[in-house]
Formats: sequence, structure tokens, C-alpha cells
Amino acid sequence: MPPGEDPRDYARTLAAVYDATMAGDRAPARPRDVVRQSWQRLRELGIDPEHSRVEPSMDVAELDLRRRESGLYDVLDDVTRGLESVTASGENIMVVADLRGTVLWRSGSHRVLDQAARLGFVEGANWAEDSVGTNAIGTALVSRQAVQIFSAEHYARSHHPWTCAGAPIRDPRDDRVIGVVDISGPAKTVHPTTLALVDAVARLAQSHLRDKHRDNLDQLRSVAGPMLARSGSPALVIDTHGWVAAVDALPHRSRVLLPAALAPGRTWFPALGLCELDPLPGGWLVRPITTGERISAPTVHIDLRDSENMSVTVTSGFGEWAYAPTQRHAEILFLLGSERRGLTASRLAQDLFGDPARTVTARAEMSRLRKNLAGVVAAQPYRFVDAAHVTLSCPVNGAHLLPFSNAPAVRAARLTQAGSEA
Repeated sequence: MPPGEDPRDYARTLAAVYDATMAGDRAPARPRDVVRQSWQRLRELGIDPEHSRVEPSMDVAELDLRRRESGLYDVLDDVTRGLESVTASGENIMVVADLRGTVLWRSGSHRVLDQAARLGFVEGANWAEDSVGTNAIGTALVSRQAVQIFSAEHYARSHHPWTCAGAPIRDPRDDRVIGVVDISGPAKTVHPTTLALVDAVARLAQSHLRDKHRDNLDQLRSVAGPMLARSGSPALVIDTHGWVAAVDALPHRSRVLLPAALAPGRTWFPALGLCELDPLPGGWLVRPITTGERISAPTVHIDLRDSENMSVTVTSGFGEWAYAPTQRHAEILFLLGSERRGLTASRLAQDLFGDPARTVTARAEMSRLRKNLAGVVAAQPYRFVDAAHVTLSCPVNGAHLLPFSNAPAVRAARLTQAGSEA
């Protein structure tokens, strides 16, 4: 909501914009970009704004399992304390959801919790964008940024009496979004500072996770130090995510890309070659046997069917390993997988940004991608190596393809695939 504007006047304006947009008429104003893009995604999916379809809540056992697997238990107290000033009034509720948009925890006054429950906003319910429409939880997950949704900015008409602000929580070990913290309440409670507060609390949670990760690395280092001293050969110690706790007689690196499966014995690492692997409490001792091995005739499978769980799996004579791409890298992988002849830097810049002059940015992204896919992606032009057998798995419904992406080539592919399915 613009600073200084009366919430009731702004709500009336939004309602007029919403009604005109949903009817396909000329709207009196343009929705904010994050809202417009969300509405466009949902309309392409064929979701009816008049019928919000909240999925049934899961049972207590499954909810408890989701909580334990979420990685959010350790930051719940930080989040709750950070938002006490907002929930203390009794007008708002605090919600923490996981990476799928599943509501894991709620807190607030009984009155507002009961109001939220009438919308299906309860523990165990799925509030992903493609389930209930534009909302702070689901739209923050798709956009990967803090968002505030007020009144008729919600896609489902039944949610118009509400306002919500949500911010993603990222795992500092790999920068992947693991959940969302959200403040929701009746539309009259909207306040311009709520979004900044929620975003600050999400960053505080990430800082707590970062400190915990450092502590875990320190503990692993204390265990591994004597082992490295006795090994007498180049070695490094990594945690279960590939972060390096200690290194001896090898070039310094902060992290290594892991194979698809780790087990004691000989395993091939993309950056290290063939290694001997020994388990440690909370990690692994890795001793390279050979270095500089290159991948020959790899099979590369790019799986983009689930935008929350994208992956690249590489299989070769050395074994199998996987990489979880960022959103930008997923866009690039889709483009490279669709065009095996390759893309020049200017063509890639055009496809990603709509501007062929942004070659510096395109090259920087490709440099980062090639570090993660050494020996698989070549340059001049950018392409998968000729020997690679590449498969690309996309959503059955073309409208679901990389829903977070605004890259011109991806938008065009969504429209083409959706048109061919019509």
C-alpha cells in the first residue's frame, strides 16, 4: 500500500482493478508487478478465483514429520520472539510454512486464529500459490522475495478481507529457500512497516542457521584434525552438504560438489576425481586417489518438473552425482537442453533478459554454472558437450514450466507448450 494512503480507499481501488482484470476488461490501474505476475501464472494454470481450493489438512503424525524435516525447528523461537510485537495486539497471527507452502506453526489470539481457520488457514494446510492463489506464503516461495499482499491483491476473492506479509527463509549452506515466515490478519490491520519487520525476522533466522552451521563445522574440525595429521596424504574433511571443515595438502576450497550418494569406499567427486571416503561424525574424510579426471560420455538428466525440487543428474563410468540448480541456472539448463547446438553469449542474454547486450551478466552466470558442471558444459558456444546424452523432463502442463521465471524464452516456451495442449 502506498505510504499515507487510506487503506479503505486503496482497497476500493484494488477491488476495481481486480474485477476488471478477472473480467478481461481495461483496469483503472496496473497491479504491482509481483501481483500481476502471480495473477498471470494462476490464470495460465486455469485456477478459478471464485473457488479457493485449500487442500485438506494432514494428520498429526505427518505434520510432526514435516516439522522435523523442515529445518525450521531451530529458528522457531527466534521468529516467534521477533514478531511478538505484531501478534500481541490480538489482530494478527504469525505463521511459519515449509518450502512446499505447508503451514507448520501458527500463533496468535484465539479470535483471529478462528477467523483464519474458516479460510482453511490451519496447521497442515497447503498455502502454495497454485493451491490457494496469490498470498504472501505461496507468492514469496515462487518469487523468492519478501511480499505483502493486501485485500484484492489476493487472487481468491474469499481472501480479500485479509492482508498478509511473508518473507522466505534461506538455508545458508546452499541458499535454497526452506520456508516462509508470515504475518496475516484482517485487512484493516495493514501497516507499511510489517513487511520490513517480517523480512528482518527471516534474515535473523538465517543468521541463526548460519551460526549453527559454523558451530557444526568447528565441531567436525576438532574431530578431524588429529586424523588429518596422521593421514600423511592429501585429504579434506567435509560435512554432509559438502562444506569443507579442514584441508591438508590440497588447494583451499570452501565447498565441493557431492556425488549423488555417499558411502564408505571409493567414490568419484566432480572436482576431485576418484577418492577414498571414510565416515566421520557429521561428515566425511575424503582422500583423493587420482586428480584431474574428466567425465567421458556422460548421461545428463535435467529434471524441471517440480520447481521446488529441480535437479541435474550426471551419470558416467565414474558413478553418479547430482546438482540442485538455482533458479537462474535452471533457466539456462532448460535453454541449453532445448538447443543442443548451443547459444552464444548474446543469444543467451536475449533469451534470459530480453537484451542481447547483457553478455557480461550472461557470461558470469555461465562461469558459475560450468564450475558446478565441470566437463559437462562447454563454451563457444555455450552447450552440453557433444558426447553427452541429455534428457530434459518438464511439467506435463506447460503452464507449470519454471513458474518463477520471467525470461523471455521461458515465457515463450510456456505459451507454446500450453497452446499445443489446448
